[in-house]
Amino acid sequence: MAGRPYKKRGQPAERPPKPRPGHAPRLAKEREVPRAGADVTQKLHKVLAQSGLGSRRDMETWISEGRVTVNGKPAKLGVRVGAHDQIMVAGRIVRVQQRARPPRILVYHKPEGEIVSHDDPRGRPSVFDHLPRITGAKWLSIGRLDFNTCGLLLFTDSGGLANRMMHPRFGVEREYAVRVMGKLEPHHLQTLTEGVMLDDGPAHLEHVEMRRGGEAESANHWCHVVLKEGRNRIVRRVFEKIGFMVSRLMRVRFGPVALPPQLKRGQYRELSAAETQQFLEWLEAGETPPEVEAPVVARKPAPKKRPSARRARA
Repeated sequence: MAGRPYKKRGQPAERPPKPRPGHAPRLAKEREVPRAGADVTQKLHKVLAQSGLGSRRDMETWISEGRVTVNGKPAKLGVRVGAHDQIMVAGRIVRVQQRARPPRILVYHKPEGEIVSHDDPRGRPSVFDHLPRITGAKWLSIGRLDFNTCGLLLFTDSGGLANRMMHPRFGVEREYAVRVMGKLEPHHLQTLTEGVMLDDGPAHLEHVEMRRGGEAESANHWCHVVLKEGRNRIVRRVFEKIGFMVSRLMRVRFGPVALPPQLKRGQYRELSAAETQQFLEWLEAGETPPEVEAPVVARKPAPKKRPSARRARA
């Protein structure tokens, strides 16, 4: 088989062969840069997370459990894949995205009475029932809201972005409007900011601001609170610890994104390209820019409410 002549040790170097037509000689192997259009490989768990199937840690668990195959064989942790590899998860093909594209982010106004889950044994309405269809991925909720909590809920198709927003290490702020039964005195506010001990560890609020009170005969009062964690029912439990019951809870801000006043319950909008870029820059810098405020670019009609008993009797 023809090829380059074999050179013995001690012989003078021969003249290199002329390059074949259309063949570029390989450069020094010192720092090889992939050619344009060449297949770039990525770690498998990262590819799966970018496809919106879950966080990177979840994907590593799936790989360990044998739920992922590459080219028909069970995948292993740490394997790298490219566009030429066939990746399957539970019979579904996942494609490697060679070109980085910005993630999609939805802002949803969750009403009370909806659960943040794809599957509910009790068959309750789900927030995912209102979201638009997405191709090649699935919507991931950035944090959760209780069944009886309303307000701002964010969704994305990027597992990495969702994990970055929710991880306690980064301390992303959440702001809630809270209606409590009773009047909060200054020493109550001090206790909330200094911290209380719950069953799952200490908890405190970063900031508490009293807002308007209820009607003259009402014992309800509103306040806004800011905290940097998302433990289950954390706001309600903190107030219960100091003897106050939360009668209504509404999230109004998550990180740099505020709940748009024009967005009605059960409606959503998607961040524009400019807003998404601003959001990603904030995420990289770790600083809080001006709150994202933009017109609704996508919305779904809110479900019709049943007439109240008072109206029915009228």
